Order: sequence, then structure tokens, then C-alpha cells
Amino acid sequence: MSYAVKEIFLTLQGEGMQAGRRAVFLRFAGCNLWTGREQDRAGAQCNFCDTDFVGTDGENGGRYAAEALAAKVADLWAEGERPLVVVTGGEPMLQLDDALIAALRGNGFEIAVETNGTLPAPAGIDWICVSPKAGTEVVQRSGDELKLVWPQPGIDPAALAGWDFRHFLIQPMDCPDAEAARAAAIAFVMDNPRWRLSLQTHKLLGLP
Repeated sequence: MSYAVKEIFLTLQGEGMQAGRRAVFLRFAGCNLWTGREQDRAGAQCNFCDTDFVGTDGENGGRYAAEALAAKVADLWAEGERPLVVVTGGEPMLQLDDALIAALRGNGFEIAVETNGTLPAPAGIDWICVSPKAGTEVVQRSGDELKLVWPQPGIDPAALAGWDFRHFLIQPMDCPDAEAARAAAIAFVMDNPRWRLSLQTHKLLGLP
């Protein structure tokens, strides 16, 4: 199998409980909730996505076999302990499989994923972050962190409270009225202390 990769780059994790940690980001092309084309955004199941995942034309993008892809990730990490790869998209579960997990582990990597949860996660992943989208059927209801983009009409956070996650996060939506989204997220966490505020610190710092 070959994997369609939009981009691979070394940066700091900007979101969630692992924010600030050095990581190689492996972004797959493609998603099952939106084509990525602006003309399709209004009718998409996820119409607020802030990521370009179309094609293979990004930094280090292309088609890779499992071993070659793991080697590229390792080359970008270079030196340093606790090597971490964050597999994202688009929707990474469309492509992430046992062969690539084995290849990444063989290169010493801890594997984190960021998924919409509509497809089950394969075994062997160290950190699962699920970001549910309104109107979708989430089948991956367990993991390390549930990260809910907010405010998001059509989804009830109380309905997610019984899911099996260690951390419950609220993240302000990146939208034209970002100030109002931040205020809504802060107000929600103040009223619901089980949840924790997550910010996109990479955008604040000018990181990819």
C-alpha cells in the first residue's frame, strides 16, 4: 500500500494536553467529512475546518510506502529523546494501518493521532485525540483526550460525558468571530469544570 501524504514537518504540538511538545506532524491527504474544496464547504459534515489537506503538494508531501514514510519521519526528527509523531489530516484513519504503525514503532516513535472519531482506531496507537463533529456518528468513544471545538451548533457536550476519555477539552473555533468563540469557550469551562480550555498556541506563535 502507498499512503497519500499532504505534508510532513517538525514543529511543536500546539493543541491539547501535549501542547508545547516537540513532534513530527504527518498530515494525510483526504477526509470523509469534507472534500477540502471551498465550493463544497457549505454542505460538508464538517464545514469549519481550518486545514488544507487536499493533494500531496505540501512540504515533504507525496506517495510513500510504509517503511519509506517512517524513514522520512525519523529523518525529520533527527536527534532527541522521546520521539513523537502526530498523525493527522484530513482524517488519518482513512489510511493509518498496522503496517505503518509497525514501521513508525520500528523507528522508535510514540504515535499520536488526531481524528474525528467516525472510524475506529487500529491497535498500537499511544495517544488518541478525538474531535467530534455535530451530526456524525462517532464510533471511537475512548482514548486519551476528547477535544470539542466550540461553539458548535448541533452537539451537546453533556452527551459526550459518558465516553471513556482521560481528558475533556473545549477549544474555541477558528472562525471570523474568533473573539466571541473564545468567550463562549471560556464561559463553558467556567460553568463546567470537568472540561479544560485548549488553545491553538501554534497559531499564536506563528508555527505551522
